[in-house]
Amino acid sequence: MQGLLKKILLVALSYSLGTALSAMEYVAVPTLNARVTDLTNTLTAEQRATIEARLASFESQKGSQIAVLLVPTTKPEAIEQYSIRVAEQWKIGRKKIDDGVILLIAKDDHKLRIEVGYGLEGALPDVIAKRIIAEDITPLFKQGDFYGGIVAGITHIEAVVQGEALPSPSTEKNNDTSIENFLPFLIILAFISGTILRSIFGTLPGALINGGLSESPPC
Repeated sequence: MQGLLKKILLVALSYSLGTALSAMEYVAVPTLNARVTDLTNTLTAEQRATIEARLASFESQKGSQIAVLLVPTTKPEAIEQYSIRVAEQWKIGRKKIDDGVILLIAKDDHKLRIEVGYGLEGALPDVIAKRIIAEDITPLFKQGDFYGGIVAGITHIEAVVQGEALPSPSTEKNNDTSIENFLPFLIILAFISGTILRSIFGTLPGALINGGLSESPPC
């Protein structure tokens, strides 16, 4: 009888805890307005600007996007779950390449996480990300040097990503160029040529000739 009572009490306790946790609000994911988002006021304006400029320069050279987010806490979520929500909302990295990296710092929790896009998982697997956190970032954080720790982490991340074979920003831009970009010019050209031909050959012959010029060849 006592055993049954204990089981009932355990079930009731588990249910109560589950209800309490579900009632707690998750930490909101901030809007992505910059490469560096500091909700803890840890970094100075100058430090944020310096990191921002560095990440922008790296993105223009390599194409990969790196973002830094500092929050007081991710509780009641584990930092892993929260970082996934951040990645899903921010969508860091180039489309179809997915080469984004998010350095997430939960300051009050003393937790760090490097969230990596699928396109960089080969170059920056969990073992490398954990090593960067343990060897480059954490020692400086323990000294109270958060700016130095973030810069050290970014330096190692950039070095790893730099060695990965990824499409260059210029290649990506060239691939985006298509005949659709020249469509307005083709329409104007067809209109001008039609006007000239009609003035020379007459309305019907000119229209027929112009139609033949502007018609795309069969595939």
